[in-house]
Amino acid sequence: MTETLAIVVGVALLAAAVVLVKHRLWPLGPDDEPREDVAEYISMMVGVLYALILGLALVSVWDSHSTAEEHTATEAGAAHQIHLLADGLPGAQARALRDQIEAYAQHVTATEWPAMAQGELPGGAGWQLLDHVRAAAQLPADATPAQQVAGLETLGQLGTLDEARRGREADAAQSLSPVIWLGLITGGLLTVAFMFMFGVKRSFTHVVMVMGLSALITFTVLLIYQLDSPFKGLFAVGPDAFTRYF
Repeated sequence: MTETLAIVVGVALLAAAVVLVKHRLWPLGPDDEPREDVAEYISMMVGVLYALILGLALVSVWDSHSTAEEHTATEAGAAHQIHLLADGLPGAQARALRDQIEAYAQHVTATEWPAMAQGELPGGAGWQLLDHVRAAAQLPADATPAQQVAGLETLGQLGTLDEARRGREADAAQSLSPVIWLGLITGGLLTVAFMFMFGVKRSFTHVVMVMGLSALITFTVLLIYQLDSPFKGLFAVGPDAFTRYF
């Protein structure tokens, strides 16, 4: 959070310095009029288009972040249900199933989450542990009707866990298109640059306007950057859903 605020303040101060240099080197004469014809129209269109790009990017990363939270909660909930359903299986099999699902949860929180926090994707070890869980859930031939019901419910939760894990892996690999990032950066620079096309005679007013706009654009772009990777950064989705149960 401190780094983000420092960058925002730094960009605002840099923009203010550019405005002061502009007013010192190219001051407006007494007869100069603000250019509010074509420049104003172009500046307005650039601002509107840039606002659309900002909105599109912000909605996209927010949806991705929310989806990652949902997949994580679903995966952890399914693992917890499997752990509970193990009580309805034969004694030795119940212990084996609980051990396997606990090993899977431990691997997810201790190995996969730190890797995702570094921008890496979950490896294949998690799928191997999930295969062990599936093998431990197979019912023996002499299972009672109650045990068969518990086994079927366990298989259903395994399917839910499998799907949620695939979704989490997709969330970890998803990011904004480079084209959108190009639009965000280029549009921000153009929007601020067009502030210099207007002949604002009062330098203090010009400085405040440019500083405010630069700080707001920088803050929004940094917010999008932090939300772009759901499992790392300031607003990262943590393994709390798993540690709550295991």
